[in-house]
Amino acid sequence: MVIKASILPLLRCALVSDEIDTIVRIFGVGTALMGVFYAVFEKDTKRMLAFHTISQLGFILAAPAVGGFYAMSHGLVKSSLFLMSGSLPSRNLKELQYKPIDSNLWIALVIASLSISGFPLLAGFGAKALTIKNLAAWQVIPMKIAAVGTAISFAKFIFIPRGEKQKVQPGLWPAIALLISGLIIANVVYLDAYKIETIIKAIGTIAIGWLIYVLVIKRLAIALPRVAEEFDHLVGVMSLTLLVLFWMVLAFIIGREATF
Repeated sequence: MVIKASILPLLRCALVSDEIDTIVRIFGVGTALMGVFYAVFEKDTKRMLAFHTISQLGFILAAPAVGGFYAMSHGLVKSSLFLMSGSLPSRNLKELQYKPIDSNLWIALVIASLSISGFPLLAGFGAKALTIKNLAAWQVIPMKIAAVGTAISFAKFIFIPRGEKQKVQPGLWPAIALLISGLIIANVVYLDAYKIETIIKAIGTIAIGWLIYVLVIKRLAIALPRVAEEFDHLVGVMSLTLLVLFWMVLAFIIGREATF
């Protein structure tokens, strides 16, 4: 809720004028691609989820008019995944490839991962379909690339081996049941998404992501540098971003006045 509340003002501002809407959409696409890039190569479960939260904020900003539904579906999924990640035998995704987990935990992980990947019958499918429907023409290709990256990222959970019984945190299952029930119920928000073409595209995107994961990503051992995450660099990037944002707004205002 705190993360979503932080971008609510941006969504509200985007609805004020077309110029601001364009700026927010640009930042949305950039955020989605940056987050998913780091998530695809991340080997730590919680860091992967955190990077993917950045990517999903990009999806929300990419289509401001329908960002609320996407924020809700993402919140349900990510809450359940963070809860379940604490019950996994390791945070290292490479190690999890060889450590079977409890079948019930695996099923819950799969349902949440399928939803955020955009699989039909879950809220994530309708949210992604509605978002893509409201994208500008120039956004479609980069956001579809980000969608494939999402499928690659969460294939890491789906292809974890299963079989061993294990203890979980007290109260985990009631919380997971509530969140996953929300994903199923929220699926009815956008029933217009259930068209043959949309379903085929969604399943195809997930299939491509899984194929890339199995054939390429799963075999790689790339460790991305964490220099950019240092506080000094974060402050520097935020300062530069504010400057770029200021000049973009100023350019839109000058262009609008020149038109009139």
